[in-house]
Amino acid sequence: MVFEQEEEAAPGAVHGHRLSTVVPGSVTGEVDYALADADLAFKLHYLRGAYYFPPGDAARGLTTKALKDPMFPWLDDYFPVAGRVRRGDDENDRRRPYIKCNDCGVRIVEAKCDRTIAEWLQDDADGDATDRVSQLCYDKVLGPELFFSPLLYVQVTNFKCGGLALGFSWAHLIGDIPSAATCFNKWAQILSGKNPEPTVLTPENAPLQGHHPPASAVAAPRSVKQVGPIEDHWLVPAGRDMSCYSFHVSEAALKSLQQQARHAAAAAGTFELVSALVWQTVAKLRDGVRTVTVVKADAAGRSGRALANEMKVGYVEAVGSSPAKTDVAELEALLAEGVVDETAAVAAFPGDVLVYGGANLTLVDMEQVDLYGLEIKGQRPVHVEYGMHGVGEEGAVLVQPAADGRGRVVTAVLPRDEIATLRAALGAALQVA
Repeated sequence: MVFEQEEEAAPGAVHGHRLSTVVPGSVTGEVDYALADADLAFKLHYLRGAYYFPPGDAARGLTTKALKDPMFPWLDDYFPVAGRVRRGDDENDRRRPYIKCNDCGVRIVEAKCDRTIAEWLQDDADGDATDRVSQLCYDKVLGPELFFSPLLYVQVTNFKCGGLALGFSWAHLIGDIPSAATCFNKWAQILSGKNPEPTVLTPENAPLQGHHPPASAVAAPRSVKQVGPIEDHWLVPAGRDMSCYSFHVSEAALKSLQQQARHAAAAAGTFELVSALVWQTVAKLRDGVRTVTVVKADAAGRSGRALANEMKVGYVEAVGSSPAKTDVAELEALLAEGVVDETAAVAAFPGDVLVYGGANLTLVDMEQVDLYGLEIKGQRPVHVEYGMHGVGEEGAVLVQPAADGRGRVVTAVLPRDEIATLRAALGAALQVA
């Protein structure tokens, strides 16, 4: 069953959006898929991932039908992704949300861009890099009618040069960044004619055992900010206008930064180094920012489940001098050794929270995520960048490997009125602008 809709051309480079739906190849049978406490902690957040393929063998002949055909068996494996959110009937359990696996499907969006990929990715001084990810990933959230809201949108944007971008808009409650990336990679394997191992969705999710006290009776962990309660429109409460800005940090810039911070802790890595510089820079803009939230993808700590929210959540607090006046090496050491782990407390908190950008500026470690495993016809994407929708006004910074494995791609989701100053400050330090 496919429904198509032609939308009016939107202003800007990306336009001509057409929507259709793909459902699993076989009937799931109205299965209820429970959401864990950790899943619900991320219910207000949405991942945005854009994968770029240049003109050539990968993009040539890749029609919409060719992209959709492998989605039928893909969604057979990942059937909860094709479902819709429902609420339970038990008032004592706050009408706990779950996923009704009713095969309503995922939305496919076709769009066009009047620029080449090279032009699109060029980080011009006029700010074209701002909200770049958002334009390539369909911008929808869950609700206000939860039972009609897809959990995943896949946007295919064709550039005038013959290249394309695949953009995924993924509701965070069904899985974290590693879960999402693995899911997308599985679809690409089927598209490329491979026969991947079946996806295992067991053991089933389950809430933590025991009675939850009222949210008003306990304090939210320092890593997150309590909001709401949120009803059926899962949208971050209105605040400052947020903007998503992506930039590349070259290997040479990283080496220069490492030389400046050569006395950092032995446990520090590239994520801590880049995050320390961004923390220091934002602290200068805001005159403070003593505490940051850290969200890390830890491959060693994962359960092996296909869909799960298992990223670690904690906070780091700088004591003494302001981070704006603290050496990058000291902040790097703090990020490497001073994180207070609140993962379990965040999952157990009974109220609605903002993890990213809620209580603090949030630094997101994506070093161990397989972002370039989405291969089409044996070709890896030339560039991948992830953003986030539903970030609180404190902002979030995502750090991930670049295509060459040596540089880094950094995406900052911050109040729009801070972006220009951030660009200038980081440009002076890293020569990225």
